[in-house]
Amino acid sequence: LGVIADVQFADAEDGHDFSGCRRRYYRHSLRLLREAVRAWAAESPPVDCVLQLGDSIDGLNARRGEAERALQQVLEALGRLPVPVHHAWGNHEFYNFSRARLVRSGLCSRPAGDSAGPPDGHCEAYHCSLAAGFRLVVLDTYDLSTLGRDPDCPRHRESLRLLREKNPNEDPNSSAGLKEPQFVQFNGGFSQAQLDWFDEVLKFADENQEKVIVMGHVPIHPGASDGIALAWNYEAALSVIHSHRCVVCVIAGHMHDGAYCLDCHGVHHLTLEGVIETPPHSNAFGTIHVYEDKMILKGRGRIADRVMHF
Repeated sequence: LGVIADVQFADAEDGHDFSGCRRRYYRHSLRLLREAVRAWAAESPPVDCVLQLGDSIDGLNARRGEAERALQQVLEALGRLPVPVHHAWGNHEFYNFSRARLVRSGLCSRPAGDSAGPPDGHCEAYHCSLAAGFRLVVLDTYDLSTLGRDPDCPRHRESLRLLREKNPNEDPNSSAGLKEPQFVQFNGGFSQAQLDWFDEVLKFADENQEKVIVMGHVPIHPGASDGIALAWNYEAALSVIHSHRCVVCVIAGHMHDGAYCLDCHGVHHLTLEGVIETPPHSNAFGTIHVYEDKMILKGRGRIADRVMHF
């Protein structure tokens, strides 16, 4: 499995994050993605698929009127691999596009058919078999969010109410003074419908003695986060995972420094370093090799090698 997160490409000069402290290499990020694709293509045996963990293009593109062009360049780079790419949607996707547009884009990797994802039609989570005994679940970590949805839709109203209840700050992206600092606008969460569906998928995996890897843009464990870059109702998602035996690893992006923890139930939580803040002389991607009793991450550049036993 090829893994990469937070490319955040824009055809722009280098800039900084919202704090003004961290350098972002907007134009070079596409070159680093192309390097990753070339490396995956040269692997033997070849990778079976790529997990693209969200924020493929930067919100800067929307302000410049370049969102469609930037997305096309990223998809063209990934399209050089003759294998499936599974996409998570991040906050920067929603800074550029509505959900309706993303569903019609190359970033929609959900298989056709109602059986792949939640039945309510408002969520882009899905699951699929990667190999015998090994299943992938892609979570929609912005199912509850004020980003990307029509302001008149019920889920947007529910998300706005929750955000205002938890975060009274004038700037909804500020966590200052919050008891639950994950309740900022650039994060999101899970509807009860998605959680119920997730529970059923893991029940199926348990019954069929499958191992499951879960991916989504926003981390769901505080130990694999800075405490802010964390799904709103992460505890609910963890409760579902911990009520089953099948999940071996949860992979996320969103927090550009990366993080890792092994939780008390033996589940690995891996947050990948972001390409966007990776200097041009380095990189940030990896390949995960899956075995009967472990996964081995072979990282490039900022991403360290790691062995994760089941």
